[in-house]
Amino acid sequence: MTQDVLTLAVVSYEPTWGDTEKNLNRMIGFAECAAKRGADLVLLPETALTGYDLDPDKTGSEQMHHRLAEPVPGTSSLAMADVAKKRGIYVAFGLAERAEDGTVYNSAAVVGPDGSVIGAYRKMHLPATEPMWAARGSEPFMFDTPWGKIGLAICYDTFVFNEIMRYYRANGCRLHLNPCAVDSSVTARNIKDAIEYQAANNAIYIASANCTGLHRVNDFVGGANVVGPGKNVPEVHYYAGRPFGEDGNDEQEMYLGTIDLSYTSNPFLAKLWDEKEPDFRPDVYMSMYERLLDLPQYGEKAERIKGVKDI
Repeated sequence: MTQDVLTLAVVSYEPTWGDTEKNLNRMIGFAECAAKRGADLVLLPETALTGYDLDPDKTGSEQMHHRLAEPVPGTSSLAMADVAKKRGIYVAFGLAERAEDGTVYNSAAVVGPDGSVIGAYRKMHLPATEPMWAARGSEPFMFDTPWGKIGLAICYDTFVFNEIMRYYRANGCRLHLNPCAVDSSVTARNIKDAIEYQAANNAIYIASANCTGLHRVNDFVGGANVVGPGKNVPEVHYYAGRPFGEDGNDEQEMYLGTIDLSYTSNPFLAKLWDEKEPDFRPDVYMSMYERLLDLPQYGEKAERIKGVKDI
């Protein structure tokens, strides 16, 4: 039988820019401590292994993220998998991933309690300077657990592009992992409102772990939390951490919370609109999106992005 109750640890974390050895040691430390405190799953931020900021003095393969990119499985994910096996936990963390063809992605790796490297999600939507070092991913990523399927997307994917989370929810995911690296160019209120809306609208739990601190030039807003359905629909409840933007929420800290996934037992949207089955029609949306590809600004862009391999 699928389990309903699990304990999550989410980490607001300040990586040391460009130092994977130091960062991996600290990430393992957080995972170990989370397990001692009873966590079943640990989430660390986007680019936790390397730090986020662009290397402004370098281009191409000389950029920091390209120099430090690792395959998945690779050195760091295998090391984390050993910890996961020893402690019987799942861990998800952000890194620069190098694919077999040499393409570098902004990714998040997931390891499991059996010591396996389950896989990696490659960020689909790249804001600001990210396209200068990373290629766009094109596939969703779900993994099986005793609590059912869990979906994962990174930062911009989660906050702005509803399609990914709706896809996960329609596939039966009750928990969405959101490693992120949000700096002060985006207000904490923006991401707070986005997370709360997504959790309420999809009747899903969202676990977020954000970078904090000054990496090179950007100051990150920090914060980590677990938000999900509560008893007072459509309000959401914070099961771990605090809303983004609260005083002190930019400190490096780990929060733990226990959630009951059975709170998502109604179909998504149904709790808001009192419908047994919400009016969700993928066939209609597919037709609408296909027609968008007939418009030059979208069809040409899709073909152009599809051809981008080397950044």
